Amino acid sequence: MYAHEDIWNAIDRLADTFGYSPSGLAKKAGLDPTSFNKSKRISADGKPRWPSTESIAKILAVTGMTMSEFFSMADGGKGKTLPLIEIAKAGQPGILDEKGMPAGKGWKKAELEGFGGSGPDCFALEIHGGDYAPVYRDSDIIVLSPSATLRRGDRIVCAMRSGKAFTAELVRQSGGQTTLRPITGNGSETTLNDNEISWIGRIIWASQ
Repeated sequence: MYAHEDIWNAIDRLADTFGYSPSGLAKKAGLDPTSFNKSKRISADGKPRWPSTESIAKILAVTGMTMSEFFSMADGGKGKTLPLIEIAKAGQPGILDEKGMPAGKGWKKAELEGFGGSGPDCFALEIHGGDYAPVYRDSDIIVLSPSATLRRGDRIVCAMRSGKAFTAELVRQSGGQTTLRPITGNGSETTLNDNEISWIGRIIWASQ
């Protein structure tokens, strides 16, 4: 059973993962920007105030997160051990199997404090350098789920058949092409032929 604090912490983690403040996430979902303010989490008589199921459904809709992924964030304090590799190595041939899960050499195990997990189909990548700052900084860890549905606006990792892997924002997928935008806001959109891409995974959590 989840406590009042667990659910609000999950909302905070969800907002942070997608680069929003809690009020920014509420606004993005079409809610009153103050809906998730800390002052709204306790009622005037001192009793815990819970977010409505409707408000949770709306923030999941705009972020593309599933309910199970949301509740994994409510479990965030427990931590979970996942396969981990540097993002620079994530595009190497054979690094993932046909199901999109870690395979081959180079993976290590890492316990991620603050990530509760949403099932076995997750793995982690470590950011090195400042290419993605200020969104992701050196030594940040991002978690990907191969089974997560991709939607426009998602932050993703794209691995090329050339061996390069990088983070980006998904703009669209259609007609055998994928268009991506830099997550830093610097640079123009890039359109790739799908046969140039080895795999794409949606980022569902970040250690920030």
